[in-house]
Amino acid sequence: SSVRPAMPRVLGLAFAGAALLVGQRCAPALRSLGRSGAISHVGVARMSTAGGEGVRISASSFLSQERAIQVDVDLMSKEGGFSIDQLMELAGLSVASALAKEYPVSSHSRVLILCGPGNNGGDGLVAARHLHHFGYQPRVVYPKMSSIISKEQNDLYRRLTVQLGHLGVPVTEEWSRPAEGEVDVIMDTIFGFSFKGWRGGGKDAPYDDIVGFLSTEEGGSPAISAPVISVDIPSGWDVEKGPPEGKALRPDMLISLTAPKQCALGFKGRFHYLGGRFVPPNIVEKNGLDLPQYPGSEQCIKLAAL
Repeated sequence: SSVRPAMPRVLGLAFAGAALLVGQRCAPALRSLGRSGAISHVGVARMSTAGGEGVRISASSFLSQERAIQVDVDLMSKEGGFSIDQLMELAGLSVASALAKEYPVSSHSRVLILCGPGNNGGDGLVAARHLHHFGYQPRVVYPKMSSIISKEQNDLYRRLTVQLGHLGVPVTEEWSRPAEGEVDVIMDTIFGFSFKGWRGGGKDAPYDDIVGFLSTEEGGSPAISAPVISVDIPSGWDVEKGPPEGKALRPDMLISLTAPKQCALGFKGRFHYLGGRFVPPNIVEKNGLDLPQYPGSEQCIKLAAL
């Protein structure tokens, strides 16, 4: 779960090989970035805070797709010891915690969570459960849910939807554009760092329509005023190059998992958070990660603009 998913993160949950999960949004297993405390860990960089604006980390610590995948693989290897379930749970918890930091339940209780077919979407399902317990009113749009959870290798996704059902959290496969004032926050957990571009010919429906609805030209006005939160990678972005030219999803908040990806250097929204705090020191050192120290019991930490 620091671990990431969404089309990017490896659409399947089959862990027949750690590599499978990695493809998705940075497999949910990787999303977390540093383990609680431990600034003494090898690889933890010296960071400065910019007048309360967040922790500053160097641009060199923003991961390429290759490095992000390797971290996921390492976390779920014998060396790392994590399971996909653990990583996804930690990722979803950090996402819900970050949302609550900037969009309080008193003013932003209605959260629309848009889930993709892979681990990124799985993170969204976990976040929905935690947001419910935090007092929010989440509802989930999970296109193609029936076909996704019917596959044996995707049993984790099935169990996550069962959990939401017990809590009365609405989950639907049907996508319809929300009306102005219908939701207070929109969470994008559709695609992750494995996204390789739209295929056309209806192959990506309805995800293409969802992203299109949320997208704007730079400086343009969105179709709906509710702020958008993207998890790990804004859907439709290249993990290294950032947003496409022209219309693109331009979230108000980006929640990076495990470590920021290179595309985050082009993020111009108001809030950038890092989620997770469990990467063990051996993997921090092996991958040359530059991780911040999380204060107290926090599951996320605000990053300063570069």
